[in-house]
Amino acid sequence: MSTIIIIGSGITGVTTAYALACRGYSVTVFDRHRYPAMDTSFANGGQLSASNAEVWNNAATIVKGLRWMLRKDAPLLLNPSPSFHKYTWLAEFVGQIRHYRRNTIETTKLAIAARQHLFELADRESIAFDLERRGILHVYSSKADFDAASRVNQLLLQGGLDRRPVTPSEMLALEPALRDQYYGGFFTPSDSTGDIHKFTRGLAAACERRGVRFVFGAEIFGMQADRDGVVVRWKQGPLREELKAERAVVCAGVGSRRIASMLGDKINIYPVKGYSITVELGDETSQKAAPRVSLLDEATKIVTSRLGEDRFRVAGTAEFNGENRDIRWDRIKPLVRWVERSFPDVSTAQVVPWAGLRPMTPSMMPRVGRGKRPNIFYNTGHGHLGWTLSAVTAEMVADVIATDDSKTRLSRSVA
Repeated sequence: MSTIIIIGSGITGVTTAYALACRGYSVTVFDRHRYPAMDTSFANGGQLSASNAEVWNNAATIVKGLRWMLRKDAPLLLNPSPSFHKYTWLAEFVGQIRHYRRNTIETTKLAIAARQHLFELADRESIAFDLERRGILHVYSSKADFDAASRVNQLLLQGGLDRRPVTPSEMLALEPALRDQYYGGFFTPSDSTGDIHKFTRGLAAACERRGVRFVFGAEIFGMQADRDGVVVRWKQGPLREELKAERAVVCAGVGSRRIASMLGDKINIYPVKGYSITVELGDETSQKAAPRVSLLDEATKIVTSRLGEDRFRVAGTAEFNGENRDIRWDRIKPLVRWVERSFPDVSTAQVVPWAGLRPMTPSMMPRVGRGKRPNIFYNTGHGHLGWTLSAVTAEMVADVIATDDSKTRLSRSVA
């Protein structure tokens, strides 16, 4: 049985471990945390959203970013302090504008393919994760925003997505809890939401039932690969250990850049911070007032998910501030205010804040496939769509590895 090491137990690492275990591989997963899904896969916006597949590489994003630089509560915030990595990443990001259409269409196709894989494995392993298959409603306050969304919608349609414009009255019929006045919206009935943390923990347990080994609290300080295999070296407190395997898959989120450098690969991932709040719906009035249909408010770049009867997840913002996980009140406050303005009957007396780092490549496309060495693979850099794309990229990288094995066995039998 072939042995494979996976670095990272977030959503991409665990889906990859599961895909490989189902193909008969012996898998060991390393993570620096004590449990799976404790970093970026802990409390994201909850959307499984092909409708959010538009990559950010366009001139409008640049203009908005420059306009928002001096606003602490801006949806997109760039810390202007000097950083070689940040500014070289931004330069590559600008260079990818020419691929905006192609990458948006390709991401849409990946997102549509991913949802079926995810639903199938959730059913197979009986994973409960507060799934809501009520669609996602994008709302627009102005004609200008709606017209811009109409142009984006043409690309999503080319990618195969069923997404349609809706009038204010149709929006209210879809989600009666809406209070604000909107110019119009777009509705994607096939999109859904769920709790990424519950899903990843449930899938990790399924992996263990299939023989996957998890090594938690492991700080990776060395990794090398040659024709004889892959060696990973890690620390657990004062103990230093190492493990050898035939292959390795790097699924380490924002840590992938550091791991890749040990292996001679350049993976240009920047940590783009996002924030969320989980509003505890502790009374019947709040439960009735909070929306069931997932929303994306274009003006504020805020997304929502209803997680069961008693939780309402609200997330947003993009902050370019290095590998900084601090939870800033000036970034949380706009999320709370948005809830109070949009759904005034929802109590915000109990709100749990969170911040996580999205691993973003300059092209906004995930890095999936081989490294320079034939026994090193990557499944990382999914940005704001890790939850949405994870199930299909895990299958993609597992298929590449399985195909390699098939070719090797064939060549040996011929010889």
